[in-house]
Amino acid sequence: MSTKPAPSTIGHGSPEADLLPHELHAILEQALLTIGPDARVLAIISDKTRDDNTDILFPFAAEILAARNVAQFDALVAQGTHMPMTEAEKRVKIGLSDGQAVPGPDHIYDHQWNSPEELVTLGELSADRVTELTDGLITNAVTVNLNRLLGPGIYDTVLVFGATVPHEVAGFAGGAKYFFPGVAGPDLTHATHWLGALASIENVIGRVETPTRHMIEAAADFVPARIISLNSVVTRDEDNRLRTHALFAGDIREAFRRAAEVSRQVHIRYTGRKYKRVVALLDEHYDELWVGGKASYKLGGIIADGGELIIYAPHLRAISETHGLLIEKYGYAPLDRVREMVALSTELQANLAVAAHLAHVSYAGQRDENGRVVPRFRITMASALDQSTCERVNLGFMDHREFRREDYEYDPDTLVVERAGRDLYLVEPH
Repeated sequence: MSTKPAPSTIGHGSPEADLLPHELHAILEQALLTIGPDARVLAIISDKTRDDNTDILFPFAAEILAARNVAQFDALVAQGTHMPMTEAEKRVKIGLSDGQAVPGPDHIYDHQWNSPEELVTLGELSADRVTELTDGLITNAVTVNLNRLLGPGIYDTVLVFGATVPHEVAGFAGGAKYFFPGVAGPDLTHATHWLGALASIENVIGRVETPTRHMIEAAADFVPARIISLNSVVTRDEDNRLRTHALFAGDIREAFRRAAEVSRQVHIRYTGRKYKRVVALLDEHYDELWVGGKASYKLGGIIADGGELIIYAPHLRAISETHGLLIEKYGYAPLDRVREMVALSTELQANLAVAAHLAHVSYAGQRDENGRVVPRFRITMASALDQSTCERVNLGFMDHREFRREDYEYDPDTLVVERAGRDLYLVEPH
């Protein structure tokens, strides 16, 4: 485990704030003061499925580090199990798409989560420790394996760039989640997702102190390099302008929690009631259901029993490039049913992240008049997925070309949600 002292946490922000570039630069400059000449620095950045301000912060960091004469500055994409970005997409992500003179990283590496030769084992969370961290939901030891670039002696400092928003697996994204599952191997990738499912989405999403958060922070302690966590809280206005409400930099635990407090006030909306139907106009960043399932994760709490979620997403063309075959084989189902499938399937036991996804998209279950566990609400896809694919995974189908928003927006029992998947909707505060 790392024996380096945690950096102090700096920064500021609030739900009302709109931080200007010079304010962000000043926070970064102070946060990076302890990085001296000849340092080897690795930046961990999110991929295109996450909307954040890395394109603003990264050039600032590159400029500051170049002035410090660091020996090496590279980037690693925390893509989890997603497909790699193109080179052009990577440059857009780090704000160097227009040929700016700002120095860029020496290399931008993709993370290959399922390639053993690209991973390094840093240690193990013992069975007793895992049991303690997860409140007994998981009781087996978990190996801490990460991208090999995070092994001992390769980099002195790791900068974690990313936004803090409500998240279905960890409660909130940000901080240690960019390691696990962002740049982790299969052991913790599967364990974290399944743990989030076992804890139940309704008890996890939008909460800071969750079993998953506790486990990934304990695992992050094994990283030998010093970690400086950059936690932003951002939104987009009606003109698509990105607004930074807060930036906290420093200790991976404290900076995350300070950002989560702002995110809680910015990204959680309370409706005061449930609706028979919710129409999710899916955010453009989600082009497959592996990430587009956030429409269900973040809206399920306000859908009445027996209600319907319509996901309108003409740009969504796949279930999952990585996991699609498994998802189509087993289909979406409530957690109790997924647990039964896992108990009977060694294939799902070896792919618990997929099992968790099946339960998360289904969101929650209830028992019908025959005692069978069925979804609490039905999901209808108005997307580029064809009808047979939707039916294979237990989802309804609507031809997106026949979808008309005006058919729904004046119905008092229907809520239409713009950029669905970004904000969490709840009936009332936890």
